[in-house]
Amino acid sequence: MEKKVILLVEDNPDDEELTRLAFEECRVANKLVVVRDGQEALDYLFLTGAYADRDASEVPQVILLDMKLPKLDGLEVLYRVRADERTKLLPVVVLTSSKEEKDIVESYELGANSYIQKPVDYLQFTEVVQQLGLYWLVLNQTVTTSHQ
Repeated sequence: MEKKVILLVEDNPDDEELTRLAFEECRVANKLVVVRDGQEALDYLFLTGAYADRDASEVPQVILLDMKLPKLDGLEVLYRVRADERTKLLPVVVLTSSKEEKDIVESYELGANSYIQKPVDYLQFTEVVQQLGLYWLVLNQTVTTSHQ
């Protein structure tokens, strides 16, 4: 049986902690897996590198992807996720501090499902995470991996 996880691709420890706290406060029960750079995200998704032996049944229900990442940026991660048959249908939400028009356009051109600018205020951030959890983890219908 698949274990539904949230994959958070975030290199900022403060934003990671805020996201964890917001999910806890909103009672999101899904396991939160955190990777801290673009290459680590791909290793997790494709079971390579440090994640070669991870439980393949832990399929992300949604990927929360920052744009500004070490090693590989969010756009490159998004490109590679969409280019691979195994991951091309996974929901990807760009969750970033960038509000640059070119980042928004490129994200959607590469197949992002949503683009959300991180609110600076904690209460607003918690509200965004609550809405993300409700929509992507409860309301949204996804394709099972047998179809991917």
